[in-house]
Amino acid sequence: MAELTFTYGTMAAGKSTLALQLCWQLRESRNDVVLWTFGDRTSGLVTSRIGIEAQAEAIEPGADLAPYRDSLRDRQVRVVVIDEVQFASVEQVDALAHLVDEDGIDVHAFGLSADFRLALFPGSARLFAIADWAHELPLTSTCWCGRRGRCNARVVNGVVVREGDQLVFGDVAPGATHYQVLCRTHYWRGQLGPTGPGAARD
Repeated sequence: MAELTFTYGTMAAGKSTLALQLCWQLRESRNDVVLWTFGDRTSGLVTSRIGIEAQAEAIEPGADLAPYRDSLRDRQVRVVVIDEVQFASVEQVDALAHLVDEDGIDVHAFGLSADFRLALFPGSARLFAIADWAHELPLTSTCWCGRRGRCNARVVNGVVVREGDQLVFGDVAPGATHYQVLCRTHYWRGQLGPTGPGAARD
């Protein structure tokens, strides 16, 4: 029986790495596997911060998946591995479920659960509701203090922000705007290290 699975975690927890590993392992013994991304750091690629990457079919968030479904049927694809699934729309996640239920295609989706405001991405929320399995990655990022990182903080000019557009595509390297994984305490305090804003309250 085909299944829809959702594997999630914080930034830098290894989601893309695991998606790439799964795709590679499957392709070692079969040729009916495709790799999709809904908005990776590099268009048309799934990339991992540990330095591995693979070509992928880039799916625009919100695009009609019907043509892609026809292509999967024509190529007799039986497994779809997806990275950055949090950027998929609710309608696209429903379409993924139809691939499983109506076409017998296994769909393995990887992505974030919550954004920098600690709100679920719509695509991720839908996956929590309808996926056959949802798994949190056992490897998690840690906050600078050593606690488990639960929050994907958006940092603008050195300050944690909690308002703004949910979707901002691009890399997460430090700069004017970047992301940093924090524990809940230091997310709420806006403290990015042992010194700086919020440090006096420790």
